[in-house]
Amino acid sequence: MRLTRRHMLAGLASATATSAWAEAPSGSIRPRPRNPEEYLARLPGGADLVRKTRLPGQVGFAVANARTGEILDSHEPDLPMPPASTAKALTTLWALDRLGADYRYETTAVATGPVTNGRIEGDLILAGGGDPVLDTDDLASVVMALKAQGIREIGGKVKVYTGALPFLHEIDVEQPDHVGYNPAICGLNLNFNRVHFGWERSGNSYSVTMDGRSGNYIPAVEMARMEVIDRSGPVYTYEQSDRTDSWTVARAALGSGGSRWLPVRYPGLYAGEVFQTVARAEGIMTAGPVERADAVEGVVLHTHRSDVLPPLLEDMLRYSTNITAEIMGLTASQTLGPVRTLQGSADRMNAWLKKTYGLRTVSLEDHSGLGDDSRITATDMVRAMVGSGPGGALRPLMKEFALDDRRFQVDAKTGTLNFVSALTGYVSGPSGDPLAFAIFCGDIPRRDALTMAQRERPEGGRGWIAVAKGLQRNLLELWGKKYLL
Repeated sequence: MRLTRRHMLAGLASATATSAWAEAPSGSIRPRPRNPEEYLARLPGGADLVRKTRLPGQVGFAVANARTGEILDSHEPDLPMPPASTAKALTTLWALDRLGADYRYETTAVATGPVTNGRIEGDLILAGGGDPVLDTDDLASVVMALKAQGIREIGGKVKVYTGALPFLHEIDVEQPDHVGYNPAICGLNLNFNRVHFGWERSGNSYSVTMDGRSGNYIPAVEMARMEVIDRSGPVYTYEQSDRTDSWTVARAALGSGGSRWLPVRYPGLYAGEVFQTVARAEGIMTAGPVERADAVEGVVLHTHRSDVLPPLLEDMLRYSTNITAEIMGLTASQTLGPVRTLQGSADRMNAWLKKTYGLRTVSLEDHSGLGDDSRITATDMVRAMVGSGPGGALRPLMKEFALDDRRFQVDAKTGTLNFVSALTGYVSGPSGDPLAFAIFCGDIPRRDALTMAQRERPEGGRGWIAVAKGLQRNLLELWGKKYLL
């Protein structure tokens, strides 16, 4: 080995250190404990982080002791902001209060006539109870239950009843037609009211499929149709008839192949057609197209029940499914009487939030947060988090939000719209009471300036969201160091 000046200096330093440590040290080898007050004084405030980040738009936040409600840090806490999908946390509280944790949705198969020698002498009504998570596998289980009873033919029609909930053409009128997170809603829903569109290049043309697939079945559907058009844009167009969702797609956007989910505007007919297709595949004869039923009268042959509410709500919060939130909110509102619109249902929830948790400035227009005219302040969101409590029913349903500093456990709900980012929930640490927080970021003028064509992937949108999320993480780690160590 070549002896260099650096090796010599390192050896001398090592020898000196060994000699020094041969004797007992004259003082403690442990570092002096830092002054906690001095350490905390050096930490920036939350408002300092906001200024340093320079996120275009506005930021409002509040953090409180989750047990006492004492506000520990805030910035523009009373500024009304869009909650985006953090509104689903409030909907969770509303649904649990009005419906109870043991509530289950029911979908029933009802015969309008007697069953004779395996033949239903009348219609078979598929009656929805609003189940937001009903899928094709669930409908297949209904078919198999009928088959097990010996039913081999439906003498009348397959009909669908959707009146358990109001029919809503879409959740938010300001969304593009083709986005799968903005479907129709009614009392009978299937596969989150989305149809699977697949395409594959075949020579100079494309083969396309429209189906209602789930885990074990891929039934083709006729009520949703797609045509490939030789144009550069728009990518999708939509037209509606009395029974059919008619789509076109630009050939230039398809590439060699792919798939996506499109929204369904006739959920009842969609569910009925899928049910009929699966029934025929299992040897149950049915005739004619699916029809609508105005009422449900007859003998219940089978009832499919959903899981209880907490797992449904946990999935809703984890995957931020808009249709589940809206159905939960509507179902809860209808315990107080019929409701026909999302705004009417949201008004009932707003009133309940004010009465139950003391919220002052809350005006939600739906239950999912998809509508960007909804407003709430960080102070009010924190009031709801404190009111629910860190040991209450909401926190266990929230998704874990990982920070780089693993000393802190965060359970939260995110919310994202174009140029809007929100986060609310709870954070715990090695010591101290848990914290409840809400952080709202939004560049509303920039969002409002977007055209309909720009709303799915606006220029600059991803970068803005990344900066907002970075600010949120920095705030959480700051609060953890200040209040939980």
